Amino acid sequence: MWQMLLAQQAKIDNLETELAEAQVETIEVKKSVESVADAVEGGAGGSFLGSDTQIGGYGELHYEGGAKDQIDFHRFVLFFGHDFTDNIRFFSELEIEHSISGDGKVGSVELEQAFVEMDLGESTQIYGGVRLVPVGIINETHEPPTFFGVERNAVEKNIIPATWWEGGIGIHGNVGDSGFSYDAMISSGLDLNAGNGYKIRSGRQKVGKAKFKSQAYTGRIQYTGLPGVTLASSLYYQPDVTQKAGDSITGDDVSALLWTSNLQAKYNGFGLNALYAAWSLDGNDVDATGRDKQNGFYIEPSYTFGVPIGALETAKFGVFYRYSDWDNNNGLDNNTGTQRNVFGINYWPIDDVVLKMDYIIEDKENSNTNTKSMNLGIGYQF
Repeated sequence: MWQMLLAQQAKIDNLETELAEAQVETIEVKKSVESVADAVEGGAGGSFLGSDTQIGGYGELHYEGGAKDQIDFHRFVLFFGHDFTDNIRFFSELEIEHSISGDGKVGSVELEQAFVEMDLGESTQIYGGVRLVPVGIINETHEPPTFFGVERNAVEKNIIPATWWEGGIGIHGNVGDSGFSYDAMISSGLDLNAGNGYKIRSGRQKVGKAKFKSQAYTGRIQYTGLPGVTLASSLYYQPDVTQKAGDSITGDDVSALLWTSNLQAKYNGFGLNALYAAWSLDGNDVDATGRDKQNGFYIEPSYTFGVPIGALETAKFGVFYRYSDWDNNNGLDNNTGTQRNVFGINYWPIDDVVLKMDYIIEDKENSNTNTKSMNLGIGYQF
């Protein structure tokens, strides 16, 4: 009996020793986790450059079917940010388009954003540098997991035109607790002329030795006071989009005004995005081209639902339909518009990674034919 008691006591002593060792290991693991958490909290996407410097990025690979039948790593983007103090910070966005750039190559390297921002108070910030213009839905938020469809929608691409950045200064602020916020920006502007046909997308200077003879003024009012709802409207005005070169007929200035309004709403998995954008250009030469009026709209209902894939994980699926209608020659009023129907599905195994598939049917009003394509995409953000 005594031998049995000694043996049991020995087992108890061993268990107590193992328990103490396990507690020490637990404390060390906890310290390690806390250290990692502190580093992540100071950075974006798990950056370990330090508590004041962050990195992030996004990218997307596309396969476009139909007549194109091509695969393209459309975008590879890196974010770099740094907090100088609690009130002054820097943010930048560097992008490689179409995988490879250089003489005779299809791609390009572009600096989409690089600005310094400073807090004027708890709800007001001013900034200066290269920044995305505050218009539309996707111009400022266009990471692949945040939108439906393989490619960005055609209206914001051809009319606004996303992605669109300028160099200048601006201010952003919230109006108390009302749900309203505002943006104002004075910046470089477009360079349009008869040579590029006054087509808005072709007039982006991208702040590369950009002409600065006619500045642009942008303002936006946004409301987010209802859960899941965002309403916004923007105005962009530029006194002379020819940058004082004058049009080819009279040498007069060509002024430009862009108005955009958009809605984003989500409720119990149901979603709705809608946007209208319209340009009005005023000048004799541009009047003759029909591009004195360029406008378009789209509406996109969707439904997103979760699918359990494990005890603690849930993947998401989203189905959507988008109808788009736009015309870069609306001043001619002779059926030059384009309509596009897009049906598709997104699959998010995690929130920051998405797989996409869609089917596009596009009709041009001045043509009896339509184009169709099946498209696939992979996107990520971090």
